Order: sequence, then structure tokens, then C-alpha cells
Amino acid sequence: MKNLKFKTLLILSLSLLLINSGCKKDKEPAPEIPPETTFNINFSDFDNSNKLALDSVTNDNWTWAATNVAVWNTIITINLAIPVAAFKEAFNHQGEYQNDGSWIWSYNFGTTGYSAKLKAKEDGGYINWYMYISKSGTYTDFLWYSGKSKTDNSEGTWTLYQNPTTPNEYVDIQWHRNTTAGTSDIKFTNAIPGGSENGGYILYKIDPSQTLDAFYDIYNKGQDNLTNINWSRTTKEGKIKDPAHFGDNDWHCWNSSLIDTTCN
Repeated sequence: MKNLKFKTLLILSLSLLLINSGCKKDKEPAPEIPPETTFNINFSDFDNSNKLALDSVTNDNWTWAATNVAVWNTIITINLAIPVAAFKEAFNHQGEYQNDGSWIWSYNFGTTGYSAKLKAKEDGGYINWYMYISKSGTYTDFLWYSGKSKTDNSEGTWTLYQNPTTPNEYVDIQWHRNTTAGTSDIKFTNAIPGGSENGGYILYKIDPSQTLDAFYDIYNKGQDNLTNINWSRTTKEGKIKDPAHFGDNDWHCWNSSLIDTTCN
């Protein structure tokens, strides 16, 4: 009889231990989603609405910078509108723990009919990310992008696929952040297989220690040409270097009114 009681208590104790072990993960916070800045580039300083309508002066240098930026703005803002919208919406929801050790954020987003499942799973100091997007009556659980980030969100990568009809790789992203120094960079690289611009990229960097604290490096693969743009996020003055366009390796500058000026 005593042995039976002992075995019963042992089984109950083990059962409670297993239950508590299973619940423990539920009480732990879900992995932190990398910031929105790791998935998007700020193009606002080169929006054409900033351009002044002036008759007696020119702002060709800023305009040429804006023209180069507009190409990537279209790729990221327009062509990737659906996955970008899905990513932004994820921050408004809570991840739920799954039996396989992963976390899933499930939600609707954008216009009627779109839904998303963002999956995260830890792997040795990194988090693997998978975004599945569905559109009612059209496609289900299309893996629109995947990624990997350090658990402290100091660096990571994303791979975006073109669309459910053409599911090849489209854009690769690499990003780094130093929250102490306030520095960051993000690089979008054209990854379309066999495309003439495969390998072309835009690199966006921020360094608050510099007077001109923001940078774009834009590489046109077809022309084998690198364009460098450097400007102040505060005053908006800046400069551009583009050998193919200007025919030299000099900087070409604009002032805080976006008007062409001599570089110092």
C-alpha cells in the first residue's frame, strides 16, 4: 500500500513538473522583432516635394541625387508594398509560443483579404524569421521573405522573394545597428537570378558623429558605376559623386536650400 502511495505521489510530482516546464516558455517574452528600419530605407530627404521652384538658380546636383534614389524608392516602396505592410503590422500583435519551440504572430493587414504569419525560432544566439502571406482566394502561406537576426538586434539579414507568381529571390538585405553610437547601415542588393542588374545595390548609412551624417552608396551594375551621396539630415545640405554622370571623380554640392554650390 505504501509503495502504491509513493508511486502515485511520484507520478503526480512528475506530471506537475512537466506541466510547469511546458508553461514556463509561455511566460517568457517572444523574441523581439527587428526594428522597422532594418526593412526599409528613409527616402524622405530626396522626395521631389522638397525641391524648390526657382528660376534664377539651379539645383541640378540635388536633383540628380534624387533621381538615383527614386529608382530604389520604387523598388522598395512600390514593388515591395505588400511584404513591407505585413512587416509593419507585426509590431501591433503578440507572438504566441508553439509546441515546436517557435513563436508565431498571426494577423490580418492592409486591404481586405490579406493575412500574415510571422514565425520566429531561436538558433544559437540568432533568431530565424519567416513571413508567410496569404490573400483570400488567391494564394496561401507564400513565403515572401525570411531572415536572421542576432538576439540583441545588432545585425541581421533578410531575403525577399518577388511575388507568389514569380517566387524567385528579389532583394537581399544586410543591416547593422549600434544603439550606443547611434550608427546604422542597411544594404539592399538586387538578387533577381540572371537579371542585368543582379548585384546592383543601395547602401544607406547613418553616422551622427559626422556633419554630413547620412550616406547613400548606389551601385549600377549595368553601367558598373558607383554613385556616392552624402548629406545632413538636419540642414539638408549635401554632395554627390557620380563619374558616369559628371565625367569626373569630384564631389558636386548643394546648400541647405538644395541650390548648387561650390564644394569646400
